[in-house]
Amino acid sequence: MNIPRLRFPIKTKLTVATLIPLAIAILICWMAGVFILSAKVAAQAQEKVRYDLSVAREAYLNELTRLYDAVKLSASFGRTSETVAAADQHALAATLSPVRKSEHLDVLAAVDASGKVIFRANNPKQFGDDKLRNQFVARALKGELVSGTTIIPTAELTLEGEELVRQARVQVTGTKSDPTPPAPLNGAMFLFVAAPVRDPAGNVVGALYGGVLLNNNKKLVDKIKTVVYEGAKSNGRDVGNSTIFQGDVRIATNVPNTDGSRAIGTKLSAPVYDRVLLKGTKWVGRAFVVNDWYLTAYEPIFSLQGVPIGALYVGMLESHYSAVKTDMAVLLSFVLLLSGLTGVSMSGFLGRKLAQPIKELELLTRRVAAGERDVKSTIDSRDEIGDLAERFNDMSQSLAEREDSIIELNRNLEQKVQLRTAELEEKNRLLVQTREELLRVEKLAAIGELAAGVAHEINNPMAIIRGNTELLQLSVPEDAPNREEVDTIFQQVKRVERIVSNLLKFARREQMERGEVHLNQLLHEIVGQIGHQVSLEKIEVFEFYAEEVAVVEGDQDQLRQVFTNLILNAVQAMPEGGVLDIRSAPVGSGDNYEVKISDTGVGIQLENLRQVFNPFYTTKANGTGLGLSVSYGIIREHGGCIDVESVPGRGSSFTVLLPCEQ
Repeated sequence: MNIPRLRFPIKTKLTVATLIPLAIAILICWMAGVFILSAKVAAQAQEKVRYDLSVAREAYLNELTRLYDAVKLSASFGRTSETVAAADQHALAATLSPVRKSEHLDVLAAVDASGKVIFRANNPKQFGDDKLRNQFVARALKGELVSGTTIIPTAELTLEGEELVRQARVQVTGTKSDPTPPAPLNGAMFLFVAAPVRDPAGNVVGALYGGVLLNNNKKLVDKIKTVVYEGAKSNGRDVGNSTIFQGDVRIATNVPNTDGSRAIGTKLSAPVYDRVLLKGTKWVGRAFVVNDWYLTAYEPIFSLQGVPIGALYVGMLESHYSAVKTDMAVLLSFVLLLSGLTGVSMSGFLGRKLAQPIKELELLTRRVAAGERDVKSTIDSRDEIGDLAERFNDMSQSLAEREDSIIELNRNLEQKVQLRTAELEEKNRLLVQTREELLRVEKLAAIGELAAGVAHEINNPMAIIRGNTELLQLSVPEDAPNREEVDTIFQQVKRVERIVSNLLKFARREQMERGEVHLNQLLHEIVGQIGHQVSLEKIEVFEFYAEEVAVVEGDQDQLRQVFTNLILNAVQAMPEGGVLDIRSAPVGSGDNYEVKISDTGVGIQLENLRQVFNPFYTTKANGTGLGLSVSYGIIREHGGCIDVESVPGRGSSFTVLLPCEQ
């Protein structure tokens, strides 16, 4: 049963042919427009949040500066030095308590020259403890005015007052990725300043230290948000917010939870934690904060020793910028849709105009197909359709005359097609072969140029290395512990010079230095030395050498170069470890020896197998593509051959066949 094929009128095809480029152009314009708009808005948003972080940092530092000024002025004010030197608690209370209240300090205390606390304005009953372990106080007693951010352990914070401990308490909540049961945060984060107190002679008689608690400090984060975002809102929600982290825990924030409360105690996301707290660098990007997506910026807060102990964050709702992008995308889509509808109308009209004369020609061809002759077209159109009508008339006249020629041509067409096809295939084969040979010749010529450059660039410094090594040999006694390493360096220098020489010989087709080569011994030496070039920690090496494999005629250094290259490639193909298998065996009647080097590495893709021996072809990021090409040339000059088999993902095997005698 023949299923009738769908019929598409020429009008439809012309319309579709007109609409496809238009649709592609509209789609490209829409995608480009949306992409450009999105990229532009995203770039501006990133720049905005980066600037917001700078403003937030200034607001944070302003608070530290305020604390700095208060402590510094208190340390140098009036008779502070006399009261500290005399350990007069009543006088200190009269001086420090008003400062603490007016400047809204959570901690303000005085210590004597030995580091003992004399008076705490926030907890007067507690004094006499040693504060020398506090780096701020220790440096202040040395005459230095110190300010910064620090974390005070809960045990030490207890000395400053139970009220302060309760105020600093933050309950850490678990997350989906870290379902640790809720627990209170250990310690509290402070803005901290310590200033030396000097007598009239300039001697340090004690110190004052003061601090502002950051845990649950709503006033500071709200001030930062007000300074940065100026109360901007979107759909009744604050556009931006700010947070201070102690470690990876929010200790002061105006980021809302789902119930509208502040998200104090929630944790920092893992990627931001790695970048900001572990690496100590800024993070600017899109992030999911508590329950919504924000465009965020984080920077680490460092301790006095330069260690990240927390982070400062600002962020804006991503939906605020997404609405702008959506509006612009809708407007662009409307414009392009209107253009598309106009194009559809125009293409339909033109399609009808073009299809009418073609329909007439279709009816005339039906008459010719039915056997009618001398059919004439009356189309009078000054375009390609008119030309087609004239050619139709010519065709109708000559159709009868050519019918016999066509029949004869059909008889011989198949034979001629086969003959021409065979000729074309042969020429194509020769063309491909010639092209491959030309490519190989060009690459071999490039090897020659490279070899000359290598000889010029390497031989001069190697001569200096060799000379210095010889001097080192003369200066190190034969029985010295390091004598063996010096001899090894000298041998390897000579080997490098030999490799460069061999590369030149291969490129220039020079004669090799023939001699007896003990294959098994050579392979074993290479395996023993390859560990100096690459790590064999995760590699299992198996050596299976047939006793019948004795001696081959050839250049030992060139063959060493070949097998070293093959073994090194096998090891590098197993970055995660594997099995390296090296075998030797006689082939046939014993006139040839076979060496097979196999690995269980990544393997070689099928499309790369035919190119692995081409000069400069490599899949390694730092490879030159010369190793296998040079090896191929050396083995060919030895009268042998080299072949490769590989299964991607399972490993590769290189087989080298060498004649016993040249």
